[in-house]
Amino acid sequence: MLYSKEAFLDDLNETVYALDATTIDLCLSLFPWAHFRKTKGAIKLHTLLDLRGNIPSFIHISDGKLHEVNTLDFIPIEVGAFYIMRGYLDYARLHCLSQSAAFFVTRAKSNFKCRRLYFPPVDRSNGLICYQSVLTVAKSSADYPDKLRRVKYYDSETKKTLVFLTNNFTLPPLTICLLYRSRWQVELFFKWIKQNLRIKTFYGTSENAVKTQIWIAVSVYVLVAIMKKQLNIQASLYTILQVLSVSAFERTPLFQLLAQPDYKSQKSEIDNQLDLFN
Repeated sequence: MLYSKEAFLDDLNETVYALDATTIDLCLSLFPWAHFRKTKGAIKLHTLLDLRGNIPSFIHISDGKLHEVNTLDFIPIEVGAFYIMRGYLDYARLHCLSQSAAFFVTRAKSNFKCRRLYFPPVDRSNGLICYQSVLTVAKSSADYPDKLRRVKYYDSETKKTLVFLTNNFTLPPLTICLLYRSRWQVELFFKWIKQNLRIKTFYGTSENAVKTQIWIAVSVYVLVAIMKKQLNIQASLYTILQVLSVSAFERTPLFQLLAQPDYKSQKSEIDNQLDLFN
């Protein structure tokens, strides 16, 4: 609720979630319960990140064998919300999501086949190549019988052509592209939490010990996010966590730790210090 009015996109008032998973490798001899491959153990952290504030609203910890697309079976569905995904292209599950009055944006596969219904002319100067109303064909049409919106976009930064699929037909096509680009925040969340909250080195080897350490790390992240909002701290969430990680045992007031003083060195006109180098 603290971040419900956080600014995200100018023409979007709905909640936007990024859904993704990250794999944490484990030694199978020490963690025999973490099934992944024949000689390798791992667990997966499936996360639904609210992009207004980058706060995790749902987390599921599984063994490494659980495919990411299965997360669509048990994530909470919010009416009118947007779910941004990559690689979660299961038409039956996406149709269930659409039937729940929620929206999704995902990447299309390179071999995606469809039947075009509507394809208006577009201005290609901003990277947009085309947007179309399409129907899936062959077996996919039985799993997803409704219309889809196909948006093709050229990203000048990465020099890649991206194709998106969504069930939303009202937002401008460029907003759909911006929504997918914002999915990168969940990648930053995984990267930060691995590097700074010590969940790649575990203090216990049991399943309960590993899950407890992960939930403690996530709780620290959420508590800092609450503190940032309630105290109206201007520094970013990642900056606050970085500062706290190196000053956890100091008795310095929090506002002093997070202050951003603008120091300006004033050089005296009369300087008796000899120059070591000319």
